[in-house]
Amino acid sequence: MEININNIDMAAYEKIKQSITSKDSVVGIDAVHTHILIIHKLMQIEQQLQQLQQRLDGLDK
Repeated sequence: MEININNIDMAAYEKIKQSITSKDSVVGIDAVHTHILIIHKLMQIEQQLQQLQQRLDGLDK
């Protein structure tokens, strides 16, 4: 599955941009905050996948 970042909702884009922007950073973003957001989202996805796997495992019985 290919993801096209150009299809992101502009309101969501701006919200994320505001959340990670840092004027104190050389690269313009707060790297720690950005990584925390990414890791948190990955943890949510992992939890959802585990729940789906448990449901699928229950169907096999």
